[in-house]
This record gives sequence, C-alpha cells and structure tokens, in this order.
Amino acid sequence: MQSDEPHILVVDDDTRLRNLLQRFLRENGFTVSGAKDAAEARMFLKQYKFDLLIVDVMMPGENGFDFLKALRLENNVPVMMLTAMGETCDRIKGLENGADDYLPKPFEPQELVLRVKNILKRAPQKNDENAPLDLGLCIFDPSKKELLTKSGNIIHITPVEQALLNALAMKSGQILSREELSEILGGDQSLRSIDVQITRLRKKIEKDSKNPRHLQTIRGKGYMLLPE
Repeated sequence: MQSDEPHILVVDDDTRLRNLLQRFLRENGFTVSGAKDAAEARMFLKQYKFDLLIVDVMMPGENGFDFLKALRLENNVPVMMLTAMGETCDRIKGLENGADDYLPKPFEPQELVLRVKNILKRAPQKNDENAPLDLGLCIFDPSKKELLTKSGNIIHITPVEQALLNALAMKSGQILSREELSEILGGDQSLRSIDVQITRLRKKIEKDSKNPRHLQTIRGKGYMLLPE
C-alpha cells in the first residue's frame, strides 16, 4: 500500500465506531485500516508499515493494554489508547506500557484528529524505503543493494547476504523471524542456515560482531536491523 498520507490502524471490536473512525480519519487526509482485535492487528502489522495505531483497551480476548505491552517488545510505532475508562490509574497504566496518548470515550472527533496530528509531528519522520541506512561503520544502499564503507568503497557480500540484508532493511526497526527470512530468501534456506548467514553478515557490518549494535537478535523471536 503506497501513499504519501500517514497510514493509521484502528484496532477496536466495536464495528460501528471503528467504521466511523476510519471514515472520519480518511476525510481528514489519512490512509486508514481497521482491525477488530489484537490478532487481526498483528496480521496487518506483518503486511504494512503504519505511522500510528489507535487501540481500544476493552477488547475481547487480548485487551489493549496486553497488546500494547507485547507490541513494544518489537515495534516503536506511536500508539493512542482509546477507551471508555477514564480513571487516572488506567491512563497511567497505558502510558507505562508505552502509549503515546490516551483519549477516553466519549470524545469529539476533531479532538482525536488534533491529537493524532500532534503525535505524528513528534514522531520520527518516515524514511524513504530507498534511502541509505547508516549502520555505524558502513552504509547499506537499498536502491542498489550495496554495502559500502563510509568512504564509498563497496564491501563484498554474497547474494544470500545481500538478500538477507535487504529484507531486514525493508523492515528496519521491526522483527523478522527466521521462518519469515527463510521464506523471503526462497524457502531453501534452513533456519540454521539463516543463523549462519546472520553471523557472517555481522562480521562485515558490526564493530564487535559478538556484541552487535545494528543487527540485533531478539531472543525467541528473530532478528531486527537497527540503523543509526
């Protein structure tokens, strides 16, 4: 989904409210997707990059607080909590779990839009997918799929390492599991092979490959590329 408009995901089990929010946000210049629960939200997060999430707290199954807490282990996308609970302790809990703002129901739609715009102003600007990524000692250029020294010299990487680094670069700041990486590389790479390729790649981009700063292992989940 390509658009210059900020992409927002509304996560709310109330179909009527979710649809109203989607329509109102679209009328105010946003691209909007809707998810009925945390499970569906995760499906969207695997497919698209979002600029902001609006998450209801009181959802069946996994509530908004638990979803946010799990999200923050792997994703720093801005989140606004939306709920009927307006008690101070509930607002504090949301903020402690990593929420960027907290708006109790009922609310004025225009206030929601103003809060969304304020969050987006504070958030880091969305990078061009083809913009070079600063990896400390070197730079990866997604447009050419080249790994370069800071002085511009090409660092040799194998085709598999190139594909692996490119996949991680396209999802920088997000976790990709070994299974996902294997599928991206064509499915003929075993999970153990992915680990080996990551180790080799670290030796080329990290100052200390045993204590990586940019190509991180997220225990039990997979790998994540963190540019400067």
